[in-house]
Amino acid sequence: MKPISIIAGTAGHIDHGKTSLVKALTGIDADRLQEEKRRGITIDLGFAHLELDGVHIGFVDVPGHEKFVRNMLAGVGGIDLVLLVIAADEGVMPQTREHFEICRLLGIERGITVLSKSDAVDAESLAVVRAEVAEFLRGTFLDPQCAPLIAVSAKSGAGMEELKSALVEAAHHVRGRDAVSLPRLPIDRVFTMQGFGTVVTGTLISGTIAVEQEVEIPPSRSRVRVRGIQVHGRTVERASAGERTAVNLASVAKEELHRGQTLVQPQTLAPTHRFEAWLELSQTASPLKHKSRVHVHAFTAEAVAEVSLHGGRELKPGMQGFAQLRIAHQADPMLLSPGDRFIIRSFSPVVTIGGGRVLDPHPHNKRLSGEALLRFLQTLRDGTAMEQLLARIERRGGQGITVGDALGETGWAESRIEALAKQLEDRGEIVAAEGAWISAAAWQSARDAILVELGRFHEKNPLAAGVGKELLKDRVELDGPVYSALLSVLVKEKKIVFSNDLIHLTGHRIILRTEESAAQQTIEAAFTRAGLKVPAVKEVLQELPIDRIRAQKIVTLLLRDKALIKVTEELLFHRSALESLKQMMQRERTKSPQLDVARFKDLTGVSRKYAIPLLEWLDRERVTRRVGEGRVIL
Repeated sequence: MKPISIIAGTAGHIDHGKTSLVKALTGIDADRLQEEKRRGITIDLGFAHLELDGVHIGFVDVPGHEKFVRNMLAGVGGIDLVLLVIAADEGVMPQTREHFEICRLLGIERGITVLSKSDAVDAESLAVVRAEVAEFLRGTFLDPQCAPLIAVSAKSGAGMEELKSALVEAAHHVRGRDAVSLPRLPIDRVFTMQGFGTVVTGTLISGTIAVEQEVEIPPSRSRVRVRGIQVHGRTVERASAGERTAVNLASVAKEELHRGQTLVQPQTLAPTHRFEAWLELSQTASPLKHKSRVHVHAFTAEAVAEVSLHGGRELKPGMQGFAQLRIAHQADPMLLSPGDRFIIRSFSPVVTIGGGRVLDPHPHNKRLSGEALLRFLQTLRDGTAMEQLLARIERRGGQGITVGDALGETGWAESRIEALAKQLEDRGEIVAAEGAWISAAAWQSARDAILVELGRFHEKNPLAAGVGKELLKDRVELDGPVYSALLSVLVKEKKIVFSNDLIHLTGHRIILRTEESAAQQTIEAAFTRAGLKVPAVKEVLQELPIDRIRAQKIVTLLLRDKALIKVTEELLFHRSALESLKQMMQRERTKSPQLDVARFKDLTGVSRKYAIPLLEWLDRERVTRRVGEGRVIL
């Protein structure tokens, strides 16, 4: 049985003993920077690991100073469990409150409250601070009624065994990460290792990554190979979701990578400059106005964004609502998937004011607006996976959605998407259309649109045999896979017919008016009389009593029916004249198979103007074959 792996993160005010606690648990000093050791404070993220009773615990130690909250935010996005550290000699402090609020907004479900430095106070003072902390946490996921509250001393070791037991117990109740979905590794650290090259670290938040696998680094979409992997300090062949992972990458310089980027499977997930979300404003925040600018933090990435509220001009403290966040174009886009949690901080002064959950990382707001958009977002917020996929398919209308589209929109595994789609097909709610899915309603609507458009075309163009495939596609505004599938179905149903690359309704016949029928006879008679010395088409059409557009369409009909044959763009001949020419060539072959231009002119009585095009036509028809300057009659 594979050991349980979880990620625990520290949180709390500066100098409340977070780093000392991690060192007492693991024996690892998570302060790795010289400046941290010189100043005695944590500045950036630190990492450690521990194995207890078959449980692998990766620790992310965060800075507690208010100036380094952005670094703290880069570390807590991927944790499963929080150790909220509160010094027994100080109690709840400003960064205790902010760090705890961040954890709450990120949806962290489990944690342990640690009263550190318990040796610095007497029993009575410890009881007072314990009561203060219990009151602060009442009604939250860290309420001492349901989550451990343990007093410890990193110096004396008091309470450490109890804390370890609590960690193991909590680990068995942590909800496992999705190792089946698409892999995502938000980068929190980049460095070069002697003899290995570039290494990135992060918490693998979904999927798996294996040695020799190719990964992609948005937004540049550059691809690199995984040379090696370490998990909790051990070399492994594969890392799974929920593990602290170090990845050695081939053929990429350290300078090309930075915190905030994400390793993904190639050609699956794309970064975004805007996303739809369910937003929550903290009780202590000021009202958030429509179009306000905020700092957005998601996993290890951060950017400035504009908040566009749906259905209101202001979000009041403690309230929730739908919003679209638009990342500034000068900033790198963020790689997000539905369900991802994020934090927002006010633009100035920079303080935490709320957070939210990503619903749609790639909005199509031109397709949805108003109440329809709100219903769609409600389904993404509250619906089952099947309901969400159906909503995404319906949102696409006649365009339908491909597996690749669904992968990018959901971040789910392809197998999960296909299984859900199969259930929707079986229920008759969607239709599979040559690599895409379309809702049953949109399918019927698109089917009707094709038939209606063909009927309208026939009515407006009574002399046209049909409409071109691409022109019809543009008129009904359908995408390739759905359009091709619909045409195939309509042909099988004998609703439409393909004829010479044109599409027309079954039963469609060209009906000429009296003057049009007379014009057709006149045109055909003119070319029949002319034999091989045909007139220019425009000369024939000028003599007709109908307008030029209709006359040209009649010529097209004669060409379609092969009464007239186009030898060149300028020269049309009647079929009978060309058949007579073929017969003439066969008769002449019995006399001599050799043929040159002069002999051809003598035989046919035509000038060079006609002779050369006709000889080239005979070549194409395999009646003659050019040999040098002459020809051989076959």
